[in-house]
Amino acid sequence: MADNIETKLSAARTRLILDKPFLGALVLRLPLKQGNASWCKSTATDAKTFYYNADYIRELSLEETQFVLAHEALHCALSHFARRQHRVKHRWDLACDLAVNPMLIEDGLQPPEDALYIEAFNGMIAEEIYPMLDDKEDMETHDQHIYDQEEESDSSHDNLSSGGAGQQSSQSNGEASEAELDRNAGGGSPQPPSLTKDEGDQLSTQWQQRLAGAAQQAMQAGKMGKAMARLIDHLLQPQLPWQMLLARYMTAVARDDFSYTRPSRREGSAIFPSLRSSQVDVIVAIDTSGSISQAEMDAFMSEVDAIKGQVRARISLLACDDHVAEQAPWQYEVWDEFALPDNITGGGGTNFRPVFEWVDQQDKQPDLLVYFTDAEGTFPDWEPHYPVIWLVKGKHKVPWGQRVQLN
Repeated sequence: MADNIETKLSAARTRLILDKPFLGALVLRLPLKQGNASWCKSTATDAKTFYYNADYIRELSLEETQFVLAHEALHCALSHFARRQHRVKHRWDLACDLAVNPMLIEDGLQPPEDALYIEAFNGMIAEEIYPMLDDKEDMETHDQHIYDQEEESDSSHDNLSSGGAGQQSSQSNGEASEAELDRNAGGGSPQPPSLTKDEGDQLSTQWQQRLAGAAQQAMQAGKMGKAMARLIDHLLQPQLPWQMLLARYMTAVARDDFSYTRPSRREGSAIFPSLRSSQVDVIVAIDTSGSISQAEMDAFMSEVDAIKGQVRARISLLACDDHVAEQAPWQYEVWDEFALPDNITGGGGTNFRPVFEWVDQQDKQPDLLVYFTDAEGTFPDWEPHYPVIWLVKGKHKVPWGQRVQLN
């Protein structure tokens, strides 16, 4: 019976290598091991190995077996084991599955019945999905993410851990150790311990290299799906926090420069270059159509307030849904605190054109326009001559300007 399960897994892996070389190359990096049924209920990974429950695999079709193999490999390739940070584990696990499964389905793989899928999350990464799962805590992943386990004090968990107290007592008692071996005989491997911080960092680097290599091979073979290609393009780009990117762009337009203005006669006739600092005029537009929460607006305003003091920026704030708010603009000098006005209004549809039309009616163009939005609306047909930064919450694209991902 065990030979039949191993044959099924090998056949599924071979099919992936032939039909989906990108996923197949990743799956090959995970050795196959049967997990003890006491902890491995379906499939699992510790970012080093693919663990499976023989009874679970037996009930799957060959196509579904391909799916669960690719599912665990993508968790590893996307470094989900190293990206949780402060987030709640259960919700993070849900977000990771809801990010991975749509990609595999779009790539033509058939999920098992217990695989999570919500169409609204298609094309989103785990960090974008996570804050949207407040009301979905009762959901469960079909697999187990044992690379990242929260500390538990109960003895049953310790007994299951390969390095826990249960194992230590077994080692000190020959009779118990023999019983432990009897339970694991034919039942698979004991549960491995969680990754340490150093192990996670090292594995993350290794999996990123494997990801790039697998993508290159698949592209050369002409068998890279669109969903996977978009993912690779995103992951292999250097990632920086949006606060750092916004500060970089605002600082770039506010660079001090040398001036050769003729000095006064009291300073002599020679003209020497001198460093001059000029005030920067920045327009900040906020999408008030209802897609941006109050907390997100406050966080954004706080970041801009911290940056504007460093670059000596004078800010004009515009609020816009399908039209610019009547109270706008709100003006903030360098020394003013940049905070959200109490009388800001909105809640209509999303149209970006009124902001750019308002700018066209002014006497001078801004040095920079920053638009905070979900990018789901009507854009102008033309690109203005001044720089525009779109700070985007969500997955939508922009037709021009510099897009900075909020999440």
